[in-house]
Amino acid sequence: MANRILIVDDAAFMRMMIKDILTKNGFEVVGEAADGLQAVEKYKEVNPDLVTMDITMPEMDGITSLKEIKKIDPAAKIIMCSAMGQQAMVIDAIQAGAKDFIVKPFQADRVLEAIKKTLE
Repeated sequence: MANRILIVDDAAFMRMMIKDILTKNGFEVVGEAADGLQAVEKYKEVNPDLVTMDITMPEMDGITSLKEIKKIDPAAKIIMCSAMGQQAMVIDAIQAGAKDFIVKPFQADRVLEAIKKTLE
Protein backbone atom coordinates (compact mmCIF):
# COMPACT_ATOMS: atom_id res chain seq x y z
CA MET A 1 0.00 0.00 0.00
CA ALA A 2 1.28 3.47 -0.86
CA ASN A 3 2.31 5.72 2.00
CA ARG A 4 -0.25 8.45 2.61
CA ILE A 5 1.12 11.99 2.76
CA LEU A 6 -0.32 15.38 3.74
CA ILE A 7 1.37 18.40 2.13
CA VAL A 8 1.28 21.73 3.99
CA ASP A 9 2.56 24.94 2.37
CA ASP A 10 1.00 28.36 1.86
CA ALA A 11 2.36 28.51 -1.71
CA ALA A 12 0.23 26.47 -4.12
CA PHE A 13 3.13 25.95 -6.55
CA MET A 14 5.28 24.49 -3.73
CA ARG A 15 2.50 22.04 -2.86
CA MET A 16 2.26 21.17 -6.54
CA MET A 17 6.03 20.58 -6.79
CA ILE A 18 6.08 18.24 -3.78
CA LYS A 19 2.92 16.46 -4.93
CA ASP A 20 4.49 15.90 -8.35
CA ILE A 21 7.67 14.41 -6.83
CA LEU A 22 5.67 12.15 -4.51
CA THR A 23 3.06 10.85 -6.94
CA LYS A 24 5.74 10.05 -9.56
CA ASN A 25 7.47 7.93 -6.91
CA GLY A 26 4.48 5.91 -5.77
CA PHE A 27 3.32 7.93 -2.76
CA GLU A 28 -0.33 8.85 -2.26
CA VAL A 29 -1.06 12.50 -1.46
CA VAL A 30 -4.18 12.34 0.75
CA GLY A 31 -4.53 16.04 1.44
CA GLU A 32 -3.14 19.54 1.15
CA ALA A 33 -3.32 22.51 3.50
CA ALA A 34 -2.34 26.16 2.98
CA ASP A 35 -1.71 27.07 6.63
CA GLY A 36 -1.10 25.54 10.04
CA LEU A 37 -4.73 25.65 11.18
CA GLN A 38 -5.84 23.76 8.07
CA ALA A 39 -2.98 21.31 8.62
CA VAL A 40 -4.20 20.36 12.10
CA GLU A 41 -7.79 19.89 10.84
CA LYS A 42 -6.66 17.90 7.78
CA TYR A 43 -4.41 15.71 9.94
CA LYS A 44 -7.39 14.68 12.10
CA GLU A 45 -9.46 14.08 8.96
CA VAL A 46 -7.06 12.02 6.81
CA ASN A 47 -4.65 10.55 9.41
CA PRO A 48 -1.63 10.49 7.03
CA ASP A 49 1.54 8.40 7.44
CA LEU A 50 3.65 11.54 7.02
CA VAL A 51 3.32 15.33 6.75
CA THR A 52 5.55 17.78 4.85
CA MET A 53 5.19 21.10 6.68
CA ASP A 54 6.29 24.57 5.61
CA ILE A 55 7.66 26.66 8.51
CA THR A 56 6.51 30.15 7.54
CA MET A 57 2.74 30.37 6.91
CA PRO A 58 -0.20 32.66 7.74
CA GLU A 59 -2.77 31.87 10.48
CA MET A 60 -0.54 29.37 12.29
CA ASP A 61 3.13 28.76 11.52
CA GLY A 62 4.56 25.31 10.87
CA ILE A 63 6.21 24.90 14.28
CA THR A 64 2.99 25.70 16.18
CA SER A 65 1.09 23.38 13.86
CA LEU A 66 3.70 20.65 14.43
CA LYS A 67 3.21 20.96 18.21
CA GLU A 68 -0.59 20.81 17.85
CA ILE A 69 -0.41 17.69 15.65
CA LYS A 70 2.02 16.07 18.13
CA LYS A 71 -0.58 16.65 20.90
CA ILE A 72 -3.17 14.77 18.82
CA ASP A 73 -0.75 12.05 17.69
CA PRO A 74 2.60 11.81 19.53
CA ALA A 75 3.80 9.34 16.85
CA ALA A 76 3.13 11.77 13.96
CA LYS A 77 5.91 11.85 11.37
CA ILE A 78 6.49 15.40 10.19
CA ILE A 79 9.21 16.74 7.88
CA MET A 80 9.71 20.50 7.90
CA CYS A 81 10.33 22.51 4.73
CA SER A 82 12.26 25.74 5.03
CA ALA A 83 13.90 28.36 2.89
CA MET A 84 17.63 28.99 3.25
CA GLY A 85 18.51 31.06 6.30
CA GLN A 86 15.86 29.60 8.61
CA GLN A 87 18.30 27.43 10.60
CA ALA A 88 17.12 28.67 14.00
CA MET A 89 13.53 27.76 13.12
CA VAL A 90 14.65 24.35 11.85
CA ILE A 91 16.33 23.67 15.21
CA ASP A 92 13.11 24.70 17.01
CA ALA A 93 11.15 22.35 14.75
CA ILE A 94 13.46 19.39 15.41
CA GLN A 95 13.25 20.04 19.15
CA ALA A 96 9.44 20.15 18.85
CA GLY A 97 9.48 16.70 17.24
CA ALA A 98 10.05 17.11 13.50
CA LYS A 99 11.79 14.07 12.01
CA ASP A 100 13.78 15.86 9.31
CA PHE A 101 13.80 18.98 7.18
CA ILE A 102 14.12 19.79 3.49
CA VAL A 103 15.41 23.08 2.14
CA LYS A 104 13.67 25.02 -0.63
CA PRO A 105 14.02 25.04 -3.58
CA PHE A 106 13.34 21.30 -3.45
CA GLN A 107 15.70 18.71 -4.88
CA ALA A 108 13.58 15.67 -5.75
CA ASP A 109 16.18 13.16 -4.50
CA ARG A 110 16.54 14.98 -1.15
CA VAL A 111 12.75 15.07 -0.68
CA LEU A 112 12.50 11.33 -1.39
CA GLU A 113 15.49 10.50 0.81
CA ALA A 114 13.99 12.39 3.79
CA ILE A 115 10.57 10.79 3.32
CA LYS A 116 11.87 7.24 2.89
CA LYS A 117 14.18 7.60 5.89
CA THR A 118 11.34 8.94 8.07
CA LEU A 119 8.90 6.22 7.05
CA GLU A 120 11.31 3.34 7.74
